[in-house]
Amino acid sequence: MSDVLLTIENVTGGYGEADILFDLNMKVHDGEVVVIVGPNGAGKSTAMKSVFGLLKIRGGTITYDGHDITHDTSDAIVRRGICYVPQTNNVFPTLTVHENLEMGAFVRKDDISDSLDRIYEFFPPLKEKRKLPAGTLSGGQRQMVAMGKALMLDPKLLLLDEPTAGLSPKYMDQIFSIVKQINELGIGILMVEQNAKQALGLADRGYVLASGKNRYEDTGANLLANREVAEMFLGG
Repeated sequence: MSDVLLTIENVTGGYGEADILFDLNMKVHDGEVVVIVGPNGAGKSTAMKSVFGLLKIRGGTITYDGHDITHDTSDAIVRRGICYVPQTNNVFPTLTVHENLEMGAFVRKDDISDSLDRIYEFFPPLKEKRKLPAGTLSGGQRQMVAMGKALMLDPKLLLLDEPTAGLSPKYMDQIFSIVKQINELGIGILMVEQNAKQALGLADRGYVLASGKNRYEDTGANLLANREVAEMFLGG
């Protein structure tokens, strides 16, 4: 097994005074695709936000690349090499596609021309629409902008929250294909996904959450083959 990149250990936390996560444990190894699935309200997106410094953690620790980031701010976490693509409000709709990508490199001080070229090679539909406001694009193309914006920082770990939510089957398949290609670049991926069967088919490992707690942990293939998991969380 490759080196551990991210460890969530006994994390309890939530919003305000309300805890959503209870003694949560997860790991992402270097270059791994890890998928979080579970019913609505299970704490999947909250788990993702806990890594990115977007909620109050009242217990446990989060370690990334050997550093304790439990109480780091989001901007500090970005600078460490973690990028987060939320489910909604993940592009600047009035800015052009090109301007959105430039905004993704906000902490970089070097020349970003090569990175822009790589993103356009990775997402060909964006190149021809680079001068259009991102808000005029289809849902699938906006998702490409959001993912491209995150990749402008050359992250070591990419957090994806419901990347295929609301997309047509065509774009859903494209996004899953892109996730696989991103991972092949050596980027670790932690992904929350409602299309659980397809996501687990892509995953090295997966976690099933229920009521903010770990319910199952296994390889993606084993979770798909687990009859109890299938009946309770994957629709039979």
